[in-house]
Amino acid sequence: MPFLLTDEQREFGRSLDALLTAADTPAVLRAWAAGDHGPGRALWGRIADAGVFALAVPEAYGGVGPLPVEAAVACVELGRHAVPGPVAETLAAGVLLAGAGGPVAEEWLPGIASGAAVVSLTLEGYGPYAPDADAADAVFTVTGDELRLTPGPGELSASADPARRLFRPEPGGAPVAKGPAIRAAARAAGDWAAFATAALALGCGEELLRATVAYVKQRTQFGVPVGSFQAVKHRLADTLLGLEFARPLLYGAAVELASRCSGTEEAEAGPAAEAPGTGAGAAVAAAKVSAGEAGYAAARAALQLHGAIGYTEELDLAWWLRRARPLRDAWGTPSACRARVLAGEGSLRPGTTAAGAAVTSGARCAAVAPVARTG
Repeated sequence: MPFLLTDEQREFGRSLDALLTAADTPAVLRAWAAGDHGPGRALWGRIADAGVFALAVPEAYGGVGPLPVEAAVACVELGRHAVPGPVAETLAAGVLLAGAGGPVAEEWLPGIASGAAVVSLTLEGYGPYAPDADAADAVFTVTGDELRLTPGPGELSASADPARRLFRPEPGGAPVAKGPAIRAAARAAGDWAAFATAALALGCGEELLRATVAYVKQRTQFGVPVGSFQAVKHRLADTLLGLEFARPLLYGAAVELASRCSGTEEAEAGPAAEAPGTGAGAAVAAAKVSAGEAGYAAARAALQLHGAIGYTEELDLAWWLRRARPLRDAWGTPSACRARVLAGEGSLRPGTTAAGAAVTSGARCAAVAPVARTG
């Protein structure tokens, strides 16, 4: 199966890149970190006007989704430009509420699609923190088969990324939906949150690599650019390989999610399609660990090759450096994702050839190995 984007999908990515390039996201990031959400919410509205958040919302609620491939294209661009706010969480909330249905979906999904509603959430098994809950219009939590709307953002916790503030939502809140459908919707939402975070991490890593390559071409030592040194070339080559290896895994996960959304996965594999470690879940985990580790490796390389200037907050790149590790660990740490990939090994979906399974299995097994680093 070819993993090639269509002309329309590529143009969508280019249009987002142009929009965000003109938005001066470093200034938006600084304001967001200082507690001024106005510029960030204004940018959020423009991103929503481009159709980004509608990609996770069904047409019945004013969206155009779910469209995982287009969501991956969008999130890579948002990660490349370090857009602040609970992007992955809002997309995942669209999937969660669509699965829940009923009044809560009718109330919140149109606002998510239009950008009027910013949403954060927590899910069992993914940690207690709701990113940017203070800027969100709603914070949802799922416990067992109950979906609750929390009464407030809760207590602020320390974060390595000052523009990605972590909150422990206040306990309580009346259930807004309950039943077995909530548990299934939460599993799907968790996969979407991890998938979107993987795309954000890939975009973050790409920008770190781009900025570092530009810098080593300009910085000179012994009368020549430091980028001409073999050790620097090898470090950057390792970084590029990690990012390029993660990209097909990300779009492979998008295809798996699209199959699940269309019902193809369930029709082919039956109940086993929902088992942890199989189908879309394993593909998302492979993409998450690969993109997260590659983005973090890009941050380490960028910090070292920028030298002392890499430590300064005045350098815009510092916002990307601080974001790489939190994205690596959010919605599935590397160890948790590797365990999920390994749990899915040995399964062969009906209709899949042995050769095709070997390719998929090989890619996912390779994702279990840490990204190569030098230095």
